[in-house]
Amino acid sequence: MPVSVTDINEFLRLAEVAKECRVKRLNNEVKLKLRFKRRLYILKLPKEKANEVLKSIKCKVVEV
Repeated sequence: MPVSVTDINEFLRLAEVAKECRVKRLNNEVKLKLRFKRRLYILKLPKEKANEVLKSIKCKVVEV
């Protein structure tokens, strides 16, 4: 089961060691999914905040 993350700073810390970050853009929100070997971490944000967070992510970013 995926683990939901609510804190942006924690999400960015996890992104440093993740394999990749998948971005799924919906109507009024964006889902950011961090893929690890055994886990999937999900963060839901509004479009404006998601663009700021994507600039800070250090792992590979894949648009879905």
